[in-house]
Amino acid sequence: MSTATASTPASPEVSHEQRVTARRAVVASSIGNALEWFDIIVYSSLAVVISTLFFEHDGVDRVTGTLLTFGTFAVSYLIRPLGALVLGSYADRHGRRPALTITIALMMLGTLIMVVAPTSAVIGPAAALLILLARLVQGFSAGGEFGTATAFLIENAPDRRAFYGSWQVATQGLAILLASGFGFVLTTLLSHDALYSWGWRVPYVFGLLIGPVGLFIRLRMDETPDFEALQDERERAASSPTASERAAAPGTATPRASPWRGPLAQTIVHSAGRWLTASGVVGLASMSVYTILFMPTFSIQNLDLPSWAAYLGGVVAGLVTLVGSPFVGHLADRVGPGKVMLAAAVLGVVAVYPLFLWLVAVPTVATLTAVQAVLGVVMALYFGPLPALLTEMFPTEIRTTGMSVAYNLGVTVFGGFAPLALAWLVSATGSLTAPSIYYAAVALLSLVSLVVARKRYAVR
Repeated sequence: MSTATASTPASPEVSHEQRVTARRAVVASSIGNALEWFDIIVYSSLAVVISTLFFEHDGVDRVTGTLLTFGTFAVSYLIRPLGALVLGSYADRHGRRPALTITIALMMLGTLIMVVAPTSAVIGPAAALLILLARLVQGFSAGGEFGTATAFLIENAPDRRAFYGSWQVATQGLAILLASGFGFVLTTLLSHDALYSWGWRVPYVFGLLIGPVGLFIRLRMDETPDFEALQDERERAASSPTASERAAAPGTATPRASPWRGPLAQTIVHSAGRWLTASGVVGLASMSVYTILFMPTFSIQNLDLPSWAAYLGGVVAGLVTLVGSPFVGHLADRVGPGKVMLAAAVLGVVAVYPLFLWLVAVPTVATLTAVQAVLGVVMALYFGPLPALLTEMFPTEIRTTGMSVAYNLGVTVFGGFAPLALAWLVSATGSLTAPSIYYAAVALLSLVSLVVARKRYAVR
């Protein structure tokens, strides 16, 4: 297995063409990432509306409907590791670009289902099954999106790989900003009846219109230099004289391809320590996002704040992440992504409980906005350098599979079930600060995983 990683120093001479290619790669990879997260965030932000329209039927109360809504959200994450295995392995075998076209096409299909799905008032319990189908399609697609898009982006970067990789996170901030902005505008301008009859579908229509643009851009991109070099190496190995002579020698059996040499097997069997450690590292990144997404439901149902205030806080958190992530990426290129993420993890452990305590004691719009802003800072500091750090942990031939498996396992365990777990904790304990304990525990686990990654796998 090759040991070359993304930490290999870039050439001091970077051409204008390389810069242009890197910028195009930012757009091509980020638009799909933004679309994926936009769909996820819209679902989370409008959970109260979706719960009423699709899950609260035949006597189901509001609390149960909310748990079913987030339960469907969580179930969709169970299929993400499968998407990571299938699409990540495909990208390592056949290329980053063709895999990216598949992921964005599947995203568009899931969004289309949300646009046209009839409510439970029309088709009864079958409406909830349609929502589940949409989430499963999106989950499978998302499983292959992050690892493939990150590999595509960073492998096209001639230098400053943490900076270029941070745009994956910046576009998540953009998605939070747009989705929360939609929620703010819709809940402010529309009546209750208009919002529940057609207004909630408007963000999904917007996402469906953006999808073809992303597909067009990705189809026009070339394959990454790293993957092309890997393909050349594979072709030379397959056509080497030694291999040909061995195959042609009388009485010599043709060697069988080992079932343990593909990218999927190499990742699962031979690199288990890498992807398990990386999954722990991903924990806080995922938790920071989904805590922000949980806040609208939390503040509306438990703090009696107006819905527009909850969405305003999301706008602020998204703006902080969008603007802050590239600066954090630039810093990570100078000092190393691991050091920046360690500082962010410590901040997450010590700050989250006081933040929730303050919010519960002073449940105002200003307090909620400030708490969301601080959570956005932690997200930018920790998540911004993550793509570069994960890229350093996996060699080229298993990079997409490794990152996809690690990222989606971490997201599934620590993120996909976070809204459900947080809602359950509040309901079970009666404590409105309970979500902060869960957040701090995940942050502590990620802190330990980071220390292991830096010592064992020599990431900066």
